[in-house]
Amino acid sequence: MLEQLAALGYLSDARFAQQFTSQKTGAYSKRAIGASLKARGIEASDAAVALAGVEIDDHDAMVALWRRRFGAPPANDKEKARQVRFLQSRGFSLSAIIKLLRNPPGDS
Repeated sequence: MLEQLAALGYLSDARFAQQFTSQKTGAYSKRAIGASLKARGIEASDAAVALAGVEIDDHDAMVALWRRRFGAPPANDKEKARQVRFLQSRGFSLSAIIKLLRNPPGDS
């Protein structure tokens, strides 16, 4: 049955990878999206094609996500730790997060 669905084009890892990637773009880093695809059993070639098919700039995605979620620099160490944990859970690197929090973007 699954072979028939795949032959008819209803079941496709490549299509799933493209949809999943476009859905997660802007909320997760490229590294996190790739890891999620790998964890779901998607072939590396299908994942690479899906990731290449969308414009993912990790820095811009991280800044936009940070603005949506927090919008202001952390007021204390507890808040800073919360922001760092959230952004790390989305797959962004610690060095990029610290750089963002040390020099938060202005309103634009």
